[in-house]
Amino acid sequence: MNRLTSPCLSLCDILGEEYISQILRSAELTGIDTDPKLAYKKVDFLPDSRIEQQKKLLAAVGSSVKEAWNDTEDGSPTASFKKADNRKAASVGGVGCMRVGEDGRLYLVGKSEHYHASLGHDFGGYKLISYAKSLGISNAAHNNSRGYITRLLERRLVETIGVPRLDRVINLETGSIACEAGIKMMLARFYALDNTFAEPVYSGKTPVFLVLKGNYHGTNVVSQILRGMWGGMYKKLEEAGIVKVVELIPNDIEEFKAKLTEHNSGSFKTAGFLHELIMMNNGAIKLDKEYIRTVYKLCAESNTPTLVDEIQTGMWYTGMFLFRLYGLKPDFVVIGKGFPGGEYPASRIVTNAKMDTLNQFGALVTNGQEELASLAYLITMEYHKANAEYIGKLGDHFNASLKAIADRYPALITCVEGMGHCSSLQFVNVEAAADCASHLNKRCIDCSVQLYKAECPPALLLKPPLVADTDVLDFITDAIDEVLKNL
Repeated sequence: MNRLTSPCLSLCDILGEEYISQILRSAELTGIDTDPKLAYKKVDFLPDSRIEQQKKLLAAVGSSVKEAWNDTEDGSPTASFKKADNRKAASVGGVGCMRVGEDGRLYLVGKSEHYHASLGHDFGGYKLISYAKSLGISNAAHNNSRGYITRLLERRLVETIGVPRLDRVINLETGSIACEAGIKMMLARFYALDNTFAEPVYSGKTPVFLVLKGNYHGTNVVSQILRGMWGGMYKKLEEAGIVKVVELIPNDIEEFKAKLTEHNSGSFKTAGFLHELIMMNNGAIKLDKEYIRTVYKLCAESNTPTLVDEIQTGMWYTGMFLFRLYGLKPDFVVIGKGFPGGEYPASRIVTNAKMDTLNQFGALVTNGQEELASLAYLITMEYHKANAEYIGKLGDHFNASLKAIADRYPALITCVEGMGHCSSLQFVNVEAAADCASHLNKRCIDCSVQLYKAECPPALLLKPPLVADTDVLDFITDAIDEVLKNL
């Protein structure tokens, strides 16, 4: 295999000379004390020395690398957060795929922290964000005066997505809010946002949302209803004909056909189909290409908008967007997590003219236009472009290694789910999965099993950062193999 490539770029390389000259002139006028050379100072995103350092640190994973810090700061968490607290693993610094915990031990972030630190810790390219601050580039911006960096990002996202009709971007903060924006635009075909809107085309019909069993599209009330929460309230909404949710079994095309037909008749009309391609909240179940392509064809024929939620998968695959590898043309693409690399909460929803149905205040957050968050996106995208093909090869290598493990332990593992970096080992039962995760966590390798969900497959979930080379990936799979030998 090859090696990860390190772009070496300056702010001027990414943002352009014309914009940089405006920033430097403004710094002069406002009296900001800065060094203009920072605008042209090239940064090595992932130098060879960092890769070598990461390789050396592998031998220390699970060991004490500094004295433990027994701090007494408890914070003020809610009861549920306090119960789940694992303070000993809280970061007091990190580099690449490694994090030093308060207990002084070295941890390997096998899930990219909580799936969002796509480039690990202390990624070299993000030094450009510090340079931008030093040059006086303002982060805060108003929705009506979106900055140049944010507008540049919007255009580059549209170009990278590469679907001609997907040409409109709304800048938001969390993935929950971005998904909610799509849900609102679907609902706008049934209910008017306010009295300035014309009568919706499906006014009087009950909007029916089609989702996959085990879906996760955020923590807002409506998106939680889509995954079976707030049952008492939902029952009243359904009985009143206000909204209906239909859960579907992933990859069951006959069920999809039947439910689509059923809910496009009488008082029902399908409001939209929302889905992930790798369901990390449901054992990393992967949608089959034939299934989802057929679903999209049926949705187009029935005027059912499609929303692909790439919060989990965006940036982890060649081409940045997994739906492109599937050959899909959705009405909405939701992205976040991997694009800002954990530097900022920054999500986006990309849509088309047909679904551009809300006014400015229909899908809006105060901090959605942050310039430095947009810069984090652009930096991450530059890294990905330089490594696109190799990221795919690394993901294939990781997934293949997990499949080899599954073949060696058929009494424990039923299959490997997911694709590339976003993968899981599905176990024969919850006890075996939990036991494996516990042993790996004791070795300070981050992984998890969704024990809090009764109907979720007993799966060990993994999602290494995109700065993990074969040494890191093999370290994870070798550790899993060693644990399974003793189970």
